[in-house]
Amino acid sequence: MLRFGLTTGAVVLLAMPLFEEANRTRALIVTMLRALAEHGIGAALPDLPGTGESLVPTEAARLEDWRAAFAAAEEQVTRGGGRVHIASLRGGALVDTRANCAGRWHFAPVAGAALVRDLMRARQASAREAGEPFDPAAIAPGGPPVELAGNLLAPELIDELKGAVPTAAAPLRTVRLLTEAAAADHKIAARPLWRRAEPENNPALARELAADLAAWVKTCGG
Repeated sequence: MLRFGLTTGAVVLLAMPLFEEANRTRALIVTMLRALAEHGIGAALPDLPGTGESLVPTEAARLEDWRAAFAAAEEQVTRGGGRVHIASLRGGALVDTRANCAGRWHFAPVAGAALVRDLMRARQASAREAGEPFDPAAIAPGGPPVELAGNLLAPELIDELKGAVPTAAAPLRTVRLLTEAAAADHKIAARPLWRRAEPENNPALARELAADLAAWVKTCGG
């Protein structure tokens, strides 16, 4: 885990977006967690199995393993003296479901089925461009790993994601972009960096998100 600020007292444990969205938003997330430390709140950013610096092959990753690993990260932070609050971005909200916390904060949470649709559309577009056949219906548990958005993914993981939804466990605050139609406790005017072709950063957005998250942590007893 990357650690930011204090390791005791209120500590935010953050669940990253999934797949290529993680690469496109990592700079924003690190900037946000550094800004959070300026509010006197520590943070931890774990790598899940098959992601980041993990030694687990990406094709071996499973949703239940991610959930168990994130819960284990929460236990480690708690043992270290942290009072855990969870923050999740996009598909990270599918991972934080088992972890105990004083409160949850979701930014632009998305259902697993929507992520899978995005992955399939991207794969179909690249297959057409390369003149290669690709049939999403042929992907089924028990089959070989399939390359989607630059990642080799097990069909079992894809199948798990199709039925996964963000937790609604209270206390929960949901923040979204103004361009999102779904309901939220607060909406922010900004571009969706997870849709950009290349990784970018937005320090102003990071500071705005950190301030909103810091206020929520204090509301939840931080």
